Amino acid sequence: MKYGKKIAVAAVAALTAISLAGCATGKGDESTGGGGDAGGDKQLTIDLVSKGFQHQFWQAVKTGAEQKGEELGVTINFEGPGSETEIEKQLQMLQSSIARQPDAIAYAALDPEACIPALDSADAAGIPVAYFDAPCNSEVGKTLAATDSKVAGALAADHMAELIGGAGKVGIVAHSQINSTGVERRDGFVEKIEADYPDIEIVDIQYGDGDHLKSADITKSMLNAHPDMKGIYATNEGSAVGVANALTELGKDSSDIVAIGFDSGAAQIDAIKDGVLAGAITQDPIGIGSTVVQAAYDLANGEEVEEFYDTGSYWYDANNLEDPEIAAVLYE
Repeated sequence: MKYGKKIAVAAVAALTAISLAGCATGKGDESTGGGGDAGGDKQLTIDLVSKGFQHQFWQAVKTGAEQKGEELGVTINFEGPGSETEIEKQLQMLQSSIARQPDAIAYAALDPEACIPALDSADAAGIPVAYFDAPCNSEVGKTLAATDSKVAGALAADHMAELIGGAGKVGIVAHSQINSTGVERRDGFVEKIEADYPDIEIVDIQYGDGDHLKSADITKSMLNAHPDMKGIYATNEGSAVGVANALTELGKDSSDIVAIGFDSGAAQIDAIKDGVLAGAITQDPIGIGSTVVQAAYDLANGEEVEEFYDTGSYWYDANNLEDPEIAAVLYE
């Protein structure tokens, strides 16, 4: 899918398919909250299948989704696997959602290829799909609500360059080399450094699956291999917490090595306040949840949606934590 232009949804055929399926599944029963009659009186149901549930980021997405659902009078079901490595578990959740036949599904892909067959099934059942955070490589999803991850990675690179004086060795502790957020946050950073900061060398890129224990071990081994390293960039909440924990164990802070994180959970914000992390890029997870529910609702009602909703990215550090614009997108 190329994000950026409007798409109109052919809702009549889709809703007919849902209504027919409902004869066998009970989808049309108003007591379930679901149903194919998007224009009827009963409450619509939107299922959100997330990439995870353990990080505060996903809890904030859930909050935004539920707030928008309450505003629209929509039933919201939000679920995700225990960790962002559980691809099969997430696919089972997606397949279960399709079997329930909600009025729309919002999906954040852990593996952009593995989800294609399941979404083909959703399409065959006439269930409209909206993506959030990370899309599947399938045209079934008609819209994406997410941070522009390449822009966010480049923003991190600019701040890294400023903080290390435009020269030196840096490393990346990334959370995935499969799903789009990990790839694009990494690539946005790498491409910006290579294009604009020739005196900065990226000496290592390793992947900790967003797990803070793995990320801490990676950080320690990276620093052991490159004791003259001047900076580390971590690409999600779990990665950043792992980097911060490793630096704390080693007795280091931002005066020794510039560590930049991503997202804004409480542990990461505390590490910034304590001077362990120099700063981070935050997204707007509440905005992501709210935006994708609105888009899914519009799809269920046959309305036009944008192919891509960029929900924004922002730099924050100890100096601007209290700024109203930044405080509004932190989710500690």
